[in-house]
Amino acid sequence: MRVLLIKLSSMGDVIHTLPAITDAMHNIPNLEITWVIEPGFQEIAQWHPAVKEVIALPLRSGKVRDIWQAIKRIRAQHYDLVVDSQGLLKSAIFAKLAKAKIKAGLDWTSSREAIASLFYNRKCTVNFQQHAVVRARKLFSQVFRYQLDLSHLDYGLHWDQITQSNVAEKPYIVFLHGTTWESKHWPDEYWFALADIAASNGYAVQVTWATPEQKARATALAQRCSNVQMLPHLTIQQAATVLHHAQGVVAVDTGFAHLSAALDKPLVGIYGPTDIKQSGTVGNRNVNLASKFACAPCEQRICRYVGERSVNPPCFQEISPQLVWHNLMVLIKDPSSRPSRAEHGAVAGICHIES
Repeated sequence: MRVLLIKLSSMGDVIHTLPAITDAMHNIPNLEITWVIEPGFQEIAQWHPAVKEVIALPLRSGKVRDIWQAIKRIRAQHYDLVVDSQGLLKSAIFAKLAKAKIKAGLDWTSSREAIASLFYNRKCTVNFQQHAVVRARKLFSQVFRYQLDLSHLDYGLHWDQITQSNVAEKPYIVFLHGTTWESKHWPDEYWFALADIAASNGYAVQVTWATPEQKARATALAQRCSNVQMLPHLTIQQAATVLHHAQGVVAVDTGFAHLSAALDKPLVGIYGPTDIKQSGTVGNRNVNLASKFACAPCEQRICRYVGERSVNPPCFQEISPQLVWHNLMVLIKDPSSRPSRAEHGAVAGICHIES
């Protein structure tokens, strides 16, 4: 069965789609997916065995020639089915351009942009107030018409074939401190304190970066804490290798946090302004720490709180380095302590282990 999948957007969105593809692969014999995706994340799509072809659609770059080339590739062959799992007008337009009898997507009440549903002839109802992983899995189960088992989660990737060897001098933790929203940044002084705790427990720390601001924070960490190593700018493949060999990961709300969850690493996610019920990491060995601050989750890129604060942003004040470390050590030393999917619906890890 030849399927064209439209799923653009962020790294997290791409990773959230992988379990749905795995479900479909196990239920549909000889499934072959062509994935239309942003160029920066096509490497991730190629990791899944059901994805036979990737069409890079550079909408963010705005290069008309490259976009036109992608359109020609979309229209170059016939598909049995087109699935738009994005639910936006822009993605629905490309689904409409594809040559396929069945064009499936979310209905008027389920799409992020309701008008997108007008472009489909197979429309599916999926409650919007669910985690993106669950929404994608439910959409695929309706599109392909199979019974969905939410008690089992499988990203479908064979990491030993994807990642490379990585020799570190001592066990290390990865700090994923970089994120796009100003309001998502865990306070710098908390990262310094967490690095000191790691050192006292015999762990090295590796930090990544992607932007000048993130590089400055990583540099400060490496200069301030002798056990911290600042890595060079990494490709997604290289980052996957670093994360794969880590003893554990601490992350704010960022795409690489979701990659860590897919890697099945002991992971503590730190969430202030964003809602873990819809965007938290989902894996078999992760815990998400959600702020209990009065205005959280505010879903605002810039903190607008005007009251007194002990840290900035204030919604992180009770998510202390000590609490983060305690949760991480529990996950590393006692994997059986992880929350079960039966207790938390299909979204494992939406809770925290109190110190």
